[in-house]
Amino acid sequence: MVMIRKTHLHDNFEVSFTLKGFSSILIGIYFFLLAYAYKYIIDSFLIDDHALGLLSPQIIEIVFISLAAVFILFSSLSLFFSGKRTAKNFKILLWNGKTKAVFLKYLIGIVIVFSTLITLMNHGFIDFITPTFLILYALFLFLTFNKTRKSLFVLAGLSLMLGVLCIIIPEYWYSAFTILGIAHITYGIVQR
Repeated sequence: MVMIRKTHLHDNFEVSFTLKGFSSILIGIYFFLLAYAYKYIIDSFLIDDHALGLLSPQIIEIVFISLAAVFILFSSLSLFFSGKRTAKNFKILLWNGKTKAVFLKYLIGIVIVFSTLITLMNHGFIDFITPTFLILYALFLFLTFNKTRKSLFVLAGLSLMLGVLCIIIPEYWYSAFTILGIAHITYGIVQR
């Protein structure tokens, strides 16, 4: 009887893919690693005697896009395996109607974010890539994930605030990614 009630509550208020617990911690770690890799590449590119300094800007752009794609892939896998575990615990189908709807929003959001960032990069608006990403990520969190958890709105609000701050101070991008990584890890620990 208790399991039926738990399953019913879970199915009504949540989908299998949720940003909490270990998946949020992993995504926070991925933010750290992505920010560190970007900073390392940029700093090394600016040094004359470093091997990365010999690469062309086009190759650096391809490396950055590839790193972003790997970040999205690992974050998506984290959400998938977390959702699979959640579905197994509540004895529900992983691909139920609500999960399919969230997955579709997720895919559309990724395409919009990537398209926007690549368009900004191709038009030379390099200083606006990070703020745009952070603002779109805030919107992505707000629209994609469960609305019943108000603490997720704090994470989206933080991302929005960091995006606005990066518009004012473009050099703040590394700190913004670091803060967002810490926020994800903290959110994951609190929402276990």
